[in-house]
Amino acid sequence: MRILIAEDDPTIRQMMVTLLRRLDHDCHGVDNGRKAVEMWEQGDFDFIFMDVQMPIMDGLSATRAIREQEAARGGHVPIIALTAHAMDEDKQQCLVAGMDDYLSKPIDLDLLLSLLQRSYP
Repeated sequence: MRILIAEDDPTIRQMMVTLLRRLDHDCHGVDNGRKAVEMWEQGDFDFIFMDVQMPIMDGLSATRAIREQEAARGGHVPIIALTAHAMDEDKQQCLVAGMDDYLSKPIDLDLLLSLLQRSYP
């Protein structure tokens, strides 16, 4: 599976990239939402983990940009929010922006792996 990780914390980003590569996934990491949109435009990603709070462009804005382009050209890549905020209101913002699910920080690796195995519309 080709996976994009948009996370501004280099430790978290590298941990996720390393773990997913060990599981034979083709994994790429970026540190802001604008780069995430650019990478998505250039590549054929099967899955995106998107931090909500990042510099330059936040994860909600990046998700909306991707969803707008998908509406015009078709397709749907699952986008999972990475967030330190686990309040219902925060989760709802992620879903309204077009994210398919969310993963609270600190990241539970078992939950991360189970999200990769789910079917998304």
